[in-house]
Amino acid sequence: MNRKALLPLCAALVALTGISGCGMLGGDDDPAAKAAHAPAADSSGSSAAKAPYDVTGLLHPDKEYFGVAVDGAPSSMKPVDAFAGTVGKKPNLVGSYSAWGDGFNAPGARNVFDDGGMLYVSWEPFKPGLDKIADGSQDAYIKKYAESVRTTDVPVAISFGHEMNGHWYPWGTKKTTPETFVAAWKHIHDVFQEVGATNVIWVWSPNVVNPVRSVQLKPYWPGDAYVDWVGIVGYWTTTGAHTFDTLYGPSRRQIEGFTDKPVLISETSAEPGDRRRADVRALLDGVRQDDDVIGFLWFNIPKRADWRIQSSPLALAEFKRLIADDAFGFEVPRP
Repeated sequence: MNRKALLPLCAALVALTGISGCGMLGGDDDPAAKAAHAPAADSSGSSAAKAPYDVTGLLHPDKEYFGVAVDGAPSSMKPVDAFAGTVGKKPNLVGSYSAWGDGFNAPGARNVFDDGGMLYVSWEPFKPGLDKIADGSQDAYIKKYAESVRTTDVPVAISFGHEMNGHWYPWGTKKTTPETFVAAWKHIHDVFQEVGATNVIWVWSPNVVNPVRSVQLKPYWPGDAYVDWVGIVGYWTTTGAHTFDTLYGPSRRQIEGFTDKPVLISETSAEPGDRRRADVRALLDGVRQDDDVIGFLWFNIPKRADWRIQSSPLALAEFKRLIADDAFGFEVPRP
């Protein structure tokens, strides 16, 4: 039985038995998930430090994540509050971007958590190159970043090298190989584990594939032990795909051939135009109805187009109507 189909059964069991919650829905009882996020141990076999926030209960949520990226957040939560006022609901996932070499935004992560949500970091390795990351040359920086994540002690979702199957980034198809990408990913993950930064949800985020001339995704896959969520980046454009399946389906069908990890629409928006209202409806209906999709993150920043939902009144009205559904959003639990 799928995750969403279990929700009514779970509610009935709670009502009859008084049991608080259903671990099978939140992933709390998944041995593999617990092992992947277990605290690091020292040479004596004891825990090297107090384990940080346990994210296993967030991997398979009962409801959908509702995320947003807005200018100014998460260093300030005022832009998120303004967006929440505009659409009528507070997001529980706040997107941010971190260039390689930047420190971890610990105050921002705490801001989001204190507001009931989780920080989502797109970690962008513009330099010095994935080969330098994979060979250990960047370990001092990685360890410092990981230690900051651990000591902040809140859940964090990290997507390293998103859109790696595209040609537009220096870590993409023109400048590096799938093998180097995978080696860099695994090395970073291993350093985080060694440091004890187990409060991370690792999100592998390719761009939607071109169904005619697609880059194969499997060679970029680090493996189930190194990834918690599949994140798919895909925007609704006025001349592009116009249904949930035509936009995300070709990527999903490739991915289903090598993993069954939960799927997050990790970066999306709809281009302004006559079709925008229909595109918003297709996105939110698709997320809500798809049993394997756990939410979406809306890019609400003007960049080469005005992706802000408030720039189109009819689309905004549709967004407000659909996001009001109780299926979207929930408060990230306190420890």
